[in-house]
Amino acid sequence: MGKRAKRDIILLILLCQGMIFNERDQELRDLGYQKHAFNMLISNRLGYHRDVPDTRNAACKDKSYPVDLPVASVVICFYNEALSALLRTVHSVLDRTPAQLLHEIILVDDDSDFDDLKGELEEYVQKYLPGKIKVIRNTKREGLIRGRMIGAAHATGEVLVFLDSHCEVNVMWLQPLLAAIQQDQRTVVCPVIDIISADTLAYSSSPVVRGGFNWGLHFKWDLVPLSELGGPEGATAPIKSPTMAGGLFAMNRHYFNELGQYDSGMDIWGGENLEISFRIWMCGGRLFIIPCSRVGHIFRKRRPYGSPEGQDTMTHNSLRLAHVWLDEYKEQYFSLRPDLRTKSYGNISERVELRRKLGCKSFKWYLDNIYPEMQISGPNAKPQQPIFINRGPKRPKVLQRGRLYHLQTNKCLVAQGRPSQKGGLVVLKACDYSDPGQIWIYNEEHELVLNNLLCLDMSETRSSDPPRLMKCHGSGGSQQWTFGKSNRLYQVSAGQCLRVVDPLSHKGYVAMAICDGSSSQQWHLEG
Repeated sequence: MGKRAKRDIILLILLCQGMIFNERDQELRDLGYQKHAFNMLISNRLGYHRDVPDTRNAACKDKSYPVDLPVASVVICFYNEALSALLRTVHSVLDRTPAQLLHEIILVDDDSDFDDLKGELEEYVQKYLPGKIKVIRNTKREGLIRGRMIGAAHATGEVLVFLDSHCEVNVMWLQPLLAAIQQDQRTVVCPVIDIISADTLAYSSSPVVRGGFNWGLHFKWDLVPLSELGGPEGATAPIKSPTMAGGLFAMNRHYFNELGQYDSGMDIWGGENLEISFRIWMCGGRLFIIPCSRVGHIFRKRRPYGSPEGQDTMTHNSLRLAHVWLDEYKEQYFSLRPDLRTKSYGNISERVELRRKLGCKSFKWYLDNIYPEMQISGPNAKPQQPIFINRGPKRPKVLQRGRLYHLQTNKCLVAQGRPSQKGGLVVLKACDYSDPGQIWIYNEEHELVLNNLLCLDMSETRSSDPPRLMKCHGSGGSQQWTFGKSNRLYQVSAGQCLRVVDPLSHKGYVAMAICDGSSSQQWHLEG
């Protein structure tokens, strides 16, 4: 069986997991998107254990690792996380980690509001996970940054491994990380972060990329430069990464303390990943992505919660980072945000002293030696030769092409206005076989594309909204449709089927509804 056939079977299974059968399902699905920004209905139905595809390069499967690897303390901070996602994270670690390498799992509750994260979680841990699980409860909201420091302070393993609370680790995920740290205790390592869809929770492989940043001090993913490829270890070789994404990484516990942990003057979330990345490289350490370690992560469409008092913690934290680490290059940041030149960022004297004590190099050294690809703006900018391979996006294979015909009314689904109008509604109209603007394409990504322009899309947070035509984003979920039994057209993220609101009305409005196989839900893509 080919990879695509396997993927389609997995998708079909997940479709059943996401199908809405009653109002309670509908409430749970919508509540999940509001509170967690992913499909909690599917998450709950998946349970706490599941198999995930082995996404490693084939060469990784032939590698062996020392038997005397250091033991790990896995630290997972959470705030108002879906209990099913949190416990699936925990069980994936327990299920796919050799017991002799897992010293403990430390769960840090950052003063969550949800009841099931209190008594129900406590009871589950005591009943089913005694021994290796510690639950630490913050008495006030500290944020991810200080929460991790609290977790690290309770850890006693040789290596700290930080994970987000909506992850699933893959097979042999920990051994490659520990082996790299065992070779050099000043090496910090990250797994390749695989994608768990927020809409379907399908697990899929990510390409091997590395971390960078822009002068707005936002993290970004970069393709790996040619100079980093083609070594003797081939596809299994560690990849030098200028920055880390920040959610998933491992480092020696003593080195974490020696390097200064995190900047405790930073609040809640944002910028800490760049700060620790710069500090690692500039102060004598190394940062690598390990291709043979894979961890899946739910990529939510938004942060579902803010800061306690609504403050812009990303800006506050980035200012502290700029003033401590960027030297004269902080002007690149301020040229984009001149409004921040006079904004307060707190006392940084302790972090400035830490930099002096550690004997750290300049930011110019970092740019010259670690991230020479970084562009400098302004009159002194040097033109850079492009060094990345860009093959362009691959167009999905077309499976079917034709008019989307509604069997009960003998009409076709078309754009209410122009087929090129982004955000426009779709309605039923008389089929016009001379009009190419009524032609839909159904492709291997399960997208329905009208007139080769826009995709049929569903709102992620309000399944009561009608479908609209939106730019194709290529990440499934809200634009993923399947043709099921009884000619029904099923929408993956909504968990519902497309129906005609009133078959007798000339307006031809359509909406989503619980799949029941009724005549108002029967469609056919005519070639």
